Amino acid sequence: MNEARIEITIPHLFRCPISLDLLEDPVTLCTGQTYDRSSIEKWLSAGNLTCPVTMQKLHDPSIVPNHTLRHLIDQWLQLGHQFHPGNSATIDYLTSLKHALQSPDSSLDHKLQALHQIQLLSDEYCSFKRSCFNQLSYLTLLLQLVFETRSMEFTELALSCIVKLLPLVNLDPLNMIKDESKLSTFVSLLEKGTTKTKTSLCHLIDSTATSTQTQELCHVLGNSRKVIEEIVRLAREIQEEESSKAGIKAMSALCSLQSNRESLVRGGAIDGVIAYMSGSDKLQKNLAPMAMGIIEKLVVLESGKVGVVNHPSGIQTVVKMVFRVCNNQEYCCSEVAVGVLLVICRDYGVAREEAIGAGILTQLLFLLQSQCGNKTKTKARMLLKLLRSKWNQESNNKL
Repeated sequence: MNEARIEITIPHLFRCPISLDLLEDPVTLCTGQTYDRSSIEKWLSAGNLTCPVTMQKLHDPSIVPNHTLRHLIDQWLQLGHQFHPGNSATIDYLTSLKHALQSPDSSLDHKLQALHQIQLLSDEYCSFKRSCFNQLSYLTLLLQLVFETRSMEFTELALSCIVKLLPLVNLDPLNMIKDESKLSTFVSLLEKGTTKTKTSLCHLIDSTATSTQTQELCHVLGNSRKVIEEIVRLAREIQEEESSKAGIKAMSALCSLQSNRESLVRGGAIDGVIAYMSGSDKLQKNLAPMAMGIIEKLVVLESGKVGVVNHPSGIQTVVKMVFRVCNNQEYCCSEVAVGVLLVICRDYGVAREEAIGAGILTQLLFLLQSQCGNKTKTKARMLLKLLRSKWNQESNNKL
């Protein structure tokens, strides 16, 4: 095979942007661009303090080995003619789509078509495509475009692509949302965006709790009053099933950090979750168990207990969840509901009265005769004992 033929068949992603040759020792700059070590070291030693591709000023001149890309190149070299030809085509196609999105000469329609193609490619999961999406920094690009583009149609579609990419890529680029101006745009989209845009943003919030890389971002979002108010508003709109469920998932994610919980209570999370659970019987495949888990975390706080007790249907809603036995779910409504009532009824006489009036005694007796787990039954017996002893104590005090 002659040299010209080899050059033609090298995937674009495997070429150094400076030398245009195959990357032998790929390293990445702080801008996210990858170069061959020898080429970028010559560039830097010549006194250049910018990224050759983006021309951004380098706030950190250090270079980091790109092991993932090195592995892909090694795989390509080892397989030779056996390397699936579709993989090279995928690399070049993804590169061309990225160029279409970045180019100032691309029309809005052209960019929308590129986003539709990215959606299709992200649906067809394979480890090779996952690596390509990472190496081409698609998450970074799409996030930047969301914050820079004024077209609501483009923003909605770009966010939809981002949601599809979240399980496939490194989540560190999400941290750009901590930037004050980007956070402001994020909040504005939550307030004024389409229902689909708001739903996608909630999925994005949900993802921040899945990685240690985005824990600080999760804290920032969880302490934003406007963010909390908007996701609470979505959760309450149970007629819009998908967006309502997305709101519950976002609240659950934020609630995973203890530092966020007081802010969630102040932002109306208790009201939003109770509204969701009150109407969840009308929905199929609802997230009532997850919603109950949010209440469980918030009633650890005194303000959370007060929120449930003071809500007109707070105790009644929790009581309804007591005999809701859930199979194969992260949260079992019955166990969590009984635990919540134990915490609240221990401190609040009015909660005990409301619970008894809502039929908690009958619910607990049914639960004890059901096939629920031993842990749930133990908590049920503890709640019965608490209610009985408090009832007797209060009756004696009246005498």
